[in-house]
Amino acid sequence: MRELLLCPPDHYGIEYEINPWMSRARGAEAAVAQKQWKGLYETLSKLDCKIHLIAPQPSYKFRSDIQSHRAVADVLGCLVISVELVDPRFYHLDTCFCPLPDGAAVWFPAAFDEYGQRAIREQVRELIDVRPEEAAHFSCNAIVLDRDIVLPEGAPTLVASLKDRGYRCHELPMTEFLKAGGACKCLTMFMPQRDGCP
Repeated sequence: MRELLLCPPDHYGIEYEINPWMSRARGAEAAVAQKQWKGLYETLSKLDCKIHLIAPQPSYKFRSDIQSHRAVADVLGCLVISVELVDPRFYHLDTCFCPLPDGAAVWFPAAFDEYGQRAIREQVRELIDVRPEEAAHFSCNAIVLDRDIVLPEGAPTLVASLKDRGYRCHELPMTEFLKAGGACKCLTMFMPQRDGCP
């Protein structure tokens, strides 16, 4: 059973701008964000995972530390591929690349530079391309739990392709979180798998 960490969006809002999706002038609707997060929580609760909740705190900001991620990957013996995202709307890998348990991956190739596309093609057995209009809904920002995939609504072609491969897709409205440049996966954190733990 996978364990996930989630945090209610009690203090969620567009308070700063670090990517083309974010606009303090447009902002997010707090009540709608709460409803969408609750839908995500309820969907995940019905799947084969255990959810831990962390208390929300005001004034937390997103921070991406590539050096820390590399150090962790090194300790775990993971393969690290350096890629350049050339479409500024997709400012981190989770928004344009999603590995699947059958060895394939869902991706939006136009978000990567030529080197990145080549590196990924060399490492991934099969790639499922996402259409630009579906990538704009952050359809790659999905939570994969074995044969269940929780993803933002707005990607009917991708969903049909995944269903043909035997996956069960759970499409959710994520409009308020798209405004911050994230979606389903950005709202969760996978806890480390621990052998022998209850």
